[in-house]
Amino acid sequence: MKENPNIVIFGAGAIGGSVGAWVAEKYENVQMLDVGKVAEAMKSRGITTYLEGGKEHATTVRVKVIDDISQAQSPDVIVIAVKNYSLDAVSKMIREKVGDEPIIIALQNGIDNQEILPKYFSKVIYCVISYNAWLDEPAVVGYQKRGPLILGTVDNGLQPEMKRIAEIFNLGVETVVTEHLQDAARSKMIVNLTNSLTTLIGHRYKEISDPALFQKLLSNLTFEGVQIIKAAGYKECKLGGMPSWTIMTLGAKLPRFITKKMFEKNVKKMVLSSMAQDILQRGGQDSELESLNGYFIKLADEHGIKIPFNRAVYELCRAEFAKPKFTPLDVKDVWEKVQEKM
Repeated sequence: MKENPNIVIFGAGAIGGSVGAWVAEKYENVQMLDVGKVAEAMKSRGITTYLEGGKEHATTVRVKVIDDISQAQSPDVIVIAVKNYSLDAVSKMIREKVGDEPIIIALQNGIDNQEILPKYFSKVIYCVISYNAWLDEPAVVGYQKRGPLILGTVDNGLQPEMKRIAEIFNLGVETVVTEHLQDAARSKMIVNLTNSLTTLIGHRYKEISDPALFQKLLSNLTFEGVQIIKAAGYKECKLGGMPSWTIMTLGAKLPRFITKKMFEKNVKKMVLSSMAQDILQRGGQDSELESLNGYFIKLADEHGIKIPFNRAVYELCRAEFAKPKFTPLDVKDVWEKVQEKM
């Protein structure tokens, strides 16, 4: 790879847009690729990012924008920032137009990308995203903190390439290289389990009728996730300030009068998840439910682990998200479904 590679970021949603803006501000060989209103917004005014609670101090960065990957100037690195449900079609198109020469960086939750991308590319670096971000409108991104991004490969190859990419990314966003990609990816997936429940009950869209039940559901959802990942032989990987497995376990096991204050503090930090943005904000039916929650269900079945909380939430989400118009449930309805599974 060249010392100063040409980088294309394919997809300017919350994560692709924020990473693109932060890196492009300090490194000139970056091109952003998107279409429609997103491309128009980037061309006319650049990408605006702001720290949560500080929109009046937002930063706008002018970026180079292309509409098609064939317009890219000798891309050395292509960062694919689309969801897993779009990844196969996007990867096929990139391979047909650009070939297999560029290094691919994958910005997806979960591990489905580890099955999809190797079908099309031989040099793939996976990235575990350890910060929350959201789109207010095309090319306007809010975030809670800058990173970290955690880069790794399945076989721990491409070390020099990852080191150089991390150096470039670190100009704008904290980026580290790990030799424990699989542990890191699954540690993040446990945190992502909460996306399904918060979307299902409309957290941040409507008032939660029973905060105690909400805490019980959310705490046990992640606790079951920890048990599943441990049973499958993976180890904890600390991810940029996200709750530890010990905290998740104590949150489910200790009485609420002990954990209530800490839980409420963490809930206040929760923003509209990527799943909620897909289902509630954009009114779509495609989501990361299968690549995240579905994976845990299969893994639990393989290891004979009883998971009433995750199974109930997964089944409700599958049924409710498939409806022409999704309406968030009351948290008490979710609890009734959990009790059926116990």
